[in-house]
Amino acid sequence: MSLTAPQLFWAPDTQLPELLISPLSHLGLIQVTGEQNRSFIHGQITADVNALTANDWCWGAHCDPKGKMLAAFRLFAVADSLMLLMPKDTVVSDLPEFRKYAVFSKAELDDVSDAWTVLGVTGNGAESWIKGHFPAFSTDHPLCPLQQGVVLNDNGRFLLVLPTAIAAELVQAQALYHHSAWQALEILAGYPGLSAVHRAQFVPQMCNLQALNGISFTKGCYMGQETVARMKYRGGNKRALYILKGQAIVSVTPESTLELALEEGFRPQGTILEAVQIDDQLLLTAVLPNDTADDAVFRIAEDPQSQLTLVARPYSLEE
Repeated sequence: MSLTAPQLFWAPDTQLPELLISPLSHLGLIQVTGEQNRSFIHGQITADVNALTANDWCWGAHCDPKGKMLAAFRLFAVADSLMLLMPKDTVVSDLPEFRKYAVFSKAELDDVSDAWTVLGVTGNGAESWIKGHFPAFSTDHPLCPLQQGVVLNDNGRFLLVLPTAIAAELVQAQALYHHSAWQALEILAGYPGLSAVHRAQFVPQMCNLQALNGISFTKGCYMGQETVARMKYRGGNKRALYILKGQAIVSVTPESTLELALEEGFRPQGTILEAVQIDDQLLLTAVLPNDTADDAVFRIAEDPQSQLTLVARPYSLEE
């Protein structure tokens, strides 16, 4: 059984539906198994895997030896397996990088994006809907294990990670929203949806991973740790992730050019990470200089009539 194609769209400037369910087809999963799966991943990523419990999830990043991110992801466990949730194109580019070093450990990594489906569920009716289908569901912890799969609680938004056949049956009679609705909510949360096109361009702090508790500065060595630690203790980071909103009539992608308005005109500024467009409305995250003024005005270079302004992040970068 396959999932019904989503038919509904949600515009970010309108009220959130009572129940929004979206198959997150743009996301994929890397599964890590084997008796050394935890110790292997612990030595590869920024998050403290040893501190991750069965009822928790966290953000993390996988870096190259120079400390530049190859991927940013949510990390959690399903039974004895570790799961890394990230954009599908990043799964394809990042999995071979992990496997280069996995040959020295008793750990196996696989792309299981087709075997599992991730459903984003939010709205005032989200908890009761999930509880109605999974009586064991509880919001007591950030992660609730199910008989098959898990539910991640992200500040009242929920990600159901289920075997694909179970997910398809669960929502077969349900009106579904396009994954752009969930992407818009992720952007407004200031999350780093890092696509493969921007791999190895940013250290984790440039995408605010430290504000999302995605970096442990006490766990010890991991790939790229020296650069990440230097950014914290010696300074030098001059960029951060920002949220922008506005209008554009051209299709905007992570490869589009963002320009800052100056008195003498416009100049290229920053890098777009993730963008969502519904009609002419545009939401995006971008890595910009961390001294960008709150009242800065931007445009998309390919659409000279477009205009974007900054949206306040829902978290602080102050340490």
